[in-house]
Amino acid sequence: MGKLLSEQIAAYEEMRRTLELDHMGKWVVVYDEELVGVYEDLQEAADVAVQRFGRGPYLIQEVGEGPMALPASLLYQPVYADSQS
Repeated sequence: MGKLLSEQIAAYEEMRRTLELDHMGKWVVVYDEELVGVYEDLQEAADVAVQRFGRGPYLIQEVGEGPMALPASLLYQPVYADSQS
């Protein structure tokens, strides 16, 4: 099972300088305090994170930007055109 989100953020902060040198503006996924991969866009990073780790917790972060962590439920909520609230 994955570690707490705060641990994922701390792990990212440890690798941030190196990532900023090589991958500025790209998106990364950090899970279990390990860099899972570097991706061109948020959607690609989210797809990989959800497919591999379900609801997480994991960190999806744009290199060079402040912390951003979104639960899979926010990324993949169905929208129905005929939905009535």
